[in-house]
Amino acid sequence: MPRDIDQLLANQKNLEALVATQRRQLSDKDHQIEHLKLVVAKLQRQQFGRRAESYPVSPDQLALGLQGKVPSLAPVDDAPASAPNSARQRPTRQPLPAHLPRDICVHGVDDAADCPTCGGDLRRIGEDVSEVLDFIPARFRVTRHVRPKLACTDCDAVIQAAAPERPIVRGLPGSGLLAQVLVSKYCDHLPLYRQRRIYAREGVDIATSTLSDWVKQSSQLLSPLVDALRRHTLAGTTVHADDTPVPVLAPGKGKTKTGRLWTYVRDERPAGSKTPPSVWFAYSPDRQGIRPQKHLARFRGTIHADGYAGFNRLFDHHRQEAGCWAHVRRKFYDIQQAQDSPLACQALNYIQALYQVEDLIRGKPPDERRHVRQARAGPILDELQHWLQATLTQVSRKSELAKAIRYALGRWQALIRYRDDGELEIDNNAAERALRGVALGRKNYLFAGSDRGGEWAAALYSLIGTAQLNGIDPQAYLTHVLDCIASHPINRVDELLPWHVGPVLTSNNTEPAPARRSAA
Repeated sequence: MPRDIDQLLANQKNLEALVATQRRQLSDKDHQIEHLKLVVAKLQRQQFGRRAESYPVSPDQLALGLQGKVPSLAPVDDAPASAPNSARQRPTRQPLPAHLPRDICVHGVDDAADCPTCGGDLRRIGEDVSEVLDFIPARFRVTRHVRPKLACTDCDAVIQAAAPERPIVRGLPGSGLLAQVLVSKYCDHLPLYRQRRIYAREGVDIATSTLSDWVKQSSQLLSPLVDALRRHTLAGTTVHADDTPVPVLAPGKGKTKTGRLWTYVRDERPAGSKTPPSVWFAYSPDRQGIRPQKHLARFRGTIHADGYAGFNRLFDHHRQEAGCWAHVRRKFYDIQQAQDSPLACQALNYIQALYQVEDLIRGKPPDERRHVRQARAGPILDELQHWLQATLTQVSRKSELAKAIRYALGRWQALIRYRDDGELEIDNNAAERALRGVALGRKNYLFAGSDRGGEWAAALYSLIGTAQLNGIDPQAYLTHVLDCIASHPINRVDELLPWHVGPVLTSNNTEPAPARRSAA
């Protein structure tokens, strides 16, 4: 040890600096371990646990968490209160649909027979009727179009009816088969090679490349209808926007690249509007911000988004952002599930209270929604903001909880915009629901064959998703549209949008089928 005091002080300062450096390193490692544990817990829950982000909150815990400063959440007007899970009714057997064809099988003795006991005459005094629901597998059928040729005996002119329009020019499939292929892939998530195996069991061998060509030509045929759907989706004052990755085959590289499917949803039903809902998908080979900027260049209104920076250049005096409380909630939920953090539970209590207000006003007119939100959700939002700011000063700035708090505070103005506008929603779940089918499909067919394949998929997801939003059978809808769009006037293509075709399909499906009688 040196005997010089200055040297001893210098050594002490060096040791203190070394200890401080090591403490920072240990702190960084602790935060890194915390982050990795959170990631592992999230992945384990997604792989093995429940995917639903349910978090039960008791009324006592909710009131305690909000410190009694929140107005009573009694139902608005005559809005029914949601029944608890324990009080849900058990499922009951429903009558079979009247439009299904019925085969009547009569069992028993003929009316003209004699009594087997005494030989007397029998007369009918009633009957017991029961029904059994059965299923006949789908079968292929061939429609043969015959066009007789007639020759005039005087002038030798030949007369023949014009050939009927086909969905694919000089193609083999009818509209019903094309609709089956499209719905099986983009609604039921059945890859084309699996469809080929199913058709082969019926004795019909259709090459996978042929099925792919049918998808391509159908998408091209339906492109004017998709354009009309895009115009309708972006004509409103609000739109929900989101995107999801899609693996796309990279030609010549033997691997896949990552493309993007963007979804834009117009659904004004929660605000009491009768405007038909719609969803429009767009494909891009990357996630550059220029993509949504081009998609929404002509849109005017509010964009529900998840905070993706690519949307930022869109927000100006023509367009504004509405934040998503579901994304905020998910960050605190992941922390609560991984660490059982009481602070994360407290944040979930606040957000739960906001959603309870939304349950009371769903489907109400915009003015009523705005009034109730300002009166009931407003105090909760103010209390939550103060709590977030105070909690941020109490936790480590590098902790996962601090990141979640900064995420919420950094988007606060966008998150509270829904409070003062009854036409807006509290979250962006409409767009996430639209992407659910894409997420399921890519697990089955693994990748798109090319960028053009991604564009075809976007077009068909748009039509099928919109039909489902309007409660229309997508296969019946596509069958009808493919049967008539080739000869339909292009300036009246809006007539083929799902909500215009739906009443025709409904009337056809609800007509009772004639019963066939047989004896057994």
